[in-house]
Amino acid sequence: MLALCCGANAWAQYSIKGKVVDGATGLPVPVAEVYNEETQYIARTNEKGEYEIPNLKPGTYSLVAYSFSYKVIERKVTVASANLEVDFRLQEITQELSEVVIAQEREKIFSINRLKPVEGTAIYAGKKSEVVLLDKALGNLATNNARQVYAQVVGLNIYESVDAGLQLSVGGRGLDPNRTSNFNTRQNGYDISADVLGYPESYYTPPAEALSEIQVIRGAASLQYGTQFGGLINFKMKEPNPKKKVELTSRQTVGSFNLFTSFNSLSGTTGKFSYYAYFNYKTGDGFRPNSGFDSKNFFANMNYQLNENTRLSFDYTHLNYLAQQAGGLTDTQFNRNPNFSNRERNWFEVQWNLMALKLEHKFSGNTDFSLNLFGLDASRNSVGFRGNPTQLNSNPVSELDEQNNDGTYVTPRDLIRGDFNNWGLESRLLTRYKLGEKNAVFLIGTKFYKAENRSQQGPGSLGVGADFNFARQEFPDYPNQSDFLFPNLNVSLFGENIFYLNNRLSLTPGFRLEYIKTESQGTYTQVNFDNAGNPISNRTLQDNRELNRSFLLLGLGLSYDHSDNLEVYANLSQNYRSVTFSDIRTVNPTFIIDPEIRDETGFTADFGLRGKWNETVSYDLGGFGLLYNDRIGIILDDRANRVRKNIGKAFIYGLETFADWNLARTLQLDANQFKLNWFVNAAFTSSEYLASEENNVVGKKVEFIPTVNLKTGLSAGYNNLLLSLQFTHLTEQFTDVQNSAVPEEGDARNGVIGEIPAYSVMDLSMSCTLGRWKIESGINNLLNERYFTRRATGYPGPGIIPSDPRAYYFTLQLKL
Repeated sequence: MLALCCGANAWAQYSIKGKVVDGATGLPVPVAEVYNEETQYIARTNEKGEYEIPNLKPGTYSLVAYSFSYKVIERKVTVASANLEVDFRLQEITQELSEVVIAQEREKIFSINRLKPVEGTAIYAGKKSEVVLLDKALGNLATNNARQVYAQVVGLNIYESVDAGLQLSVGGRGLDPNRTSNFNTRQNGYDISADVLGYPESYYTPPAEALSEIQVIRGAASLQYGTQFGGLINFKMKEPNPKKKVELTSRQTVGSFNLFTSFNSLSGTTGKFSYYAYFNYKTGDGFRPNSGFDSKNFFANMNYQLNENTRLSFDYTHLNYLAQQAGGLTDTQFNRNPNFSNRERNWFEVQWNLMALKLEHKFSGNTDFSLNLFGLDASRNSVGFRGNPTQLNSNPVSELDEQNNDGTYVTPRDLIRGDFNNWGLESRLLTRYKLGEKNAVFLIGTKFYKAENRSQQGPGSLGVGADFNFARQEFPDYPNQSDFLFPNLNVSLFGENIFYLNNRLSLTPGFRLEYIKTESQGTYTQVNFDNAGNPISNRTLQDNRELNRSFLLLGLGLSYDHSDNLEVYANLSQNYRSVTFSDIRTVNPTFIIDPEIRDETGFTADFGLRGKWNETVSYDLGGFGLLYNDRIGIILDDRANRVRKNIGKAFIYGLETFADWNLARTLQLDANQFKLNWFVNAAFTSSEYLASEENNVVGKKVEFIPTVNLKTGLSAGYNNLLLSLQFTHLTEQFTDVQNSAVPEEGDARNGVIGEIPAYSVMDLSMSCTLGRWKIESGINNLLNERYFTRRATGYPGPGIIPSDPRAYYFTLQLKL
């Protein structure tokens, strides 16, 4: 590998180099990028504004130069028999330009910055990748409205929450959306979930107002970013302003149900040092009783350019939020009044601290290296009444939280506390080299990840407030008691290589060698009751387990560039999901866990074509297949208990289509005044359980899959006024493997199982810029649809979690 890196320059033929300067002042632009469309190489300028694109054969190349707040310049050049010098003079995008013109310049830049086959120290060739561009997004960013933010990502299934977007819950292709646990979730390239293998739920989601883009890579990302079936979601924070020492952005938002959010950021560059930091405060009452929330989020990114080839950066993130949870509803309760709540003692709290130190070094024009050290110190606590655990056939959804004559409560609340401490180290080396006369790109990387987590469950207090202290002495016979440590260790080696078979066709094989050690160490309480609810035995049992496994995942990607405006891609990749510690030990009143539960395996395949037609329509049309072995789900056993266990083999397949039509160009409207675009995002998915040892499973549809998942919208602009109208429609979807109908009223499962009915939602958004001021406003759920997206089996339910009714918001932004 070292010989390959050192020898890379020896195989280079010719190069293009030059300077990028400010067209008005002539000063160098040190953070510009020059992109070669033919070789898809991105060269970044140094402090002197100098760049170099190496390793070129004679021929004609299309170069595009761009930088923060500058207009895009495109130029064709010809390399003959010598190195070529090409300089660029960038023209600044001034404050006087209208939002329509600025949006068009951004579209040029962003069409270039979509995930290329190679970016930094990562390979995306032949993969299904999508990028959410937040600077182009028009919607309720203050509340992270996922329905709007992810409107142009195909096939995502979203659990909608009522806490201003503090948690993101997205899935797709039959993957449970709960807290995005089936994706590898990252921020600026490092992990942010509680425990990547043991508890991959994301309790922290960065505010959309702080993001430049969200990268979504489907199942083939398992080779570079982890083993998950879902793939990767990477939140990329905004970059520091390279032209100012201090830039202030302040956004204040008010909305329905006493919503107030305040987002304030500072950004700038001085010499070799640059920074971006924000503080975000959110509070609101929610549209149901007992659903208020309060959140404080701080983030700081600091960068130091050690020299023109080496950069050091540090990130710190802190989140603290407390939310009251109104509980779930039965179908009868929802149909009668979706605003109803019969829980006033349920609370949820999160403390999240993330740190990351990243070193980036360029060994040469062909070889890049990155080293990422990251860590998490966090906790999540939940307390609430979820039915009386001492009563047989208790209904955790509709059962009343019984009170004494003096108003005090009778039953202690169920308290679950989780503490997460983990750290990891990921290194990547990427080099471009020649294989004979053909270009090639090689990536090798390693990851070390160690976690030490603790999960405790037991009786909480009889009180009403957010009390997260155990009351074990007061209630020694409380049945749901446990105390476990979960040490996890993961070491992996991964690599990919792009082989260019000719100027248009490339193959990208890859591998991931994985070692996982999962442990559980602790005790749980086993209490037996008579029919009157009196304890007749109480035992504390030890449960220590250790599971070691090593395995190899393989994948292959293909990309064929038929022309500059059409690419055909395909990939096949193995996937793997280890059982989590919530699969092993957490006691839930709505189901029990099979002690023999085991890991899931399978593969994901993607194929499609993407590009542009007539410089008017941008599109991505494709299909996918996902095979799931030993898929985990919930099923009724022969004693009518709901059991979470390995169900069997499932196959999921479908078509995913996206098109964005520039109607302004088609109608020949003045591009300096008008913007008019229409997009259609539609996924058509089918599924089937192919094999199972369980009754009434084979032939059933896989849960969490709407047959039709449609999002479409129209965006229009005139000078500084922008408008957007979006429509979302999902057909019905099942929530259990047996495709159960809604149980009758009085059944303990009512509200927890049954289908999620089809729903349609419309959102209206607008923005207007006046110099340094900007106004944003809109109406979510314009037609006031009554619907829900989730039947929760635990917190924040159990039961149906209603989605928001019609809601308004108003944002005022000032940028200095």
